[in-house]
Amino acid sequence: MSIPLIASAFFIMLGLMLLSIPVAVAILFVGVIGGYLMHGFPLVDMMGGVVWSSLNSPSMLAIPLFMLLGELLLRGGIADRMYAALSVWFNRLPGGLLHTNIATCTLFSATSGSSVATAATVGTISLPALQKYRYPVRPSLGSLAAGGTLGILIPPSINLLVYGQLANTSVSQLFAAGLIPGLTLALLFSVYLFIAHGKAGSSAMVEVNLPLREKFALSRHLVPPFVIFGVVMGSIYGGVATPTESAAIGVMIALAFIVGGGKLSLDLLIHCSLHAAKTTGMVIIVLMCALLLNVTLSMLGVTQALTQWVASFGLTQVGLLLVLLLFYVVLGTFMDAMSMLVLTVPITVPMVMAVGVDPIWFGIFIVLMCEIALITPPVGMNLFVVQGVRKDGGSFNDVIWGSLPFVAIMALFTLAIMAWPQIVMWLPDLLAGR
Repeated sequence: MSIPLIASAFFIMLGLMLLSIPVAVAILFVGVIGGYLMHGFPLVDMMGGVVWSSLNSPSMLAIPLFMLLGELLLRGGIADRMYAALSVWFNRLPGGLLHTNIATCTLFSATSGSSVATAATVGTISLPALQKYRYPVRPSLGSLAAGGTLGILIPPSINLLVYGQLANTSVSQLFAAGLIPGLTLALLFSVYLFIAHGKAGSSAMVEVNLPLREKFALSRHLVPPFVIFGVVMGSIYGGVATPTESAAIGVMIALAFIVGGGKLSLDLLIHCSLHAAKTTGMVIIVLMCALLLNVTLSMLGVTQALTQWVASFGLTQVGLLLVLLLFYVVLGTFMDAMSMLVLTVPITVPMVMAVGVDPIWFGIFIVLMCEIALITPPVGMNLFVVQGVRKDGGSFNDVIWGSLPFVAIMALFTLAIMAWPQIVMWLPDLLAGR
């Protein structure tokens, strides 16, 4: 298959998306119509069986379960208490509650798996306090938008689950690979806030300086997220449970904490289940269409054509990754993270594997690109989420300008993992005994 034809199909998909055609429909159109034009109905007929065999898998149940886990943490009041507990430890640091934003996003990311849920949850909780104590608007909003992106990098991550399905790689290895980069990125965000906005909140001290005993008493509210994260990840890497089983265990533990807090009700369960089902439906539909596209790409020999095309340029690993870095940054300015992921993984994974890039490492690279897409205008999802939860009616430009320094940090961190890939691969290699 010719490279111009592959490029034409890709740009047709992009064009349909820019015309506000739903992402799933655009991918489905090119995948099915392309398959029919090239091979007729036999190829279209086999697509149903391929999609069914891929989706009818226990591993796919992890997606709705992790979605439900995040909803329970949000609606059950666990996230609110988590923010309050962290604020009493961070409010004395230069930058005050800005660090609490990052810390809460990091901890919530370790249990929710969704960046949008993380940004919306922490933003709803923190913005009233940030406004009350006169924190500067732009870094406040930027820290929430950027901190929210950690939800798709720190395990468990829905995006890593989808990548694992599309790239046929180990989800547990991807989760291990995302942990150290996620924590490192959170630390870099806080270092930036410490240096650039160390005086934020100093004109009005946040809360009283509580005695140490009261701080430790409030810290009991950090137990639920730590327990859930420890059990979920520990059961996976201890060989006790699969990612799907560990997600189910996490849901049950979250329910137990909600019962203990006296928050459990039928309305809560219905509300959480409906929201989790809606989000899961969106993800699964897009994933299903991407799998249909995969069938067409495989049958038409697109993988082999792209591999040979990339090899003809003689690019090194670093050269190809730099090209992809630029490509993803541009693509992320007008496409949401999940769409970008499912649209490009079937094309880019064979290309990078042809030059010797580990698909586990590349999964973290793509998720970092998705993180950048979440906070780059004009369609950065987290920008709209944070703007949506603020109540002061301020300009959308505040969120954009507040997020740009964090975009630069993510881009520089991506260059760092290219220079030192062991930042990503050390933990999965250790757990795999390599």
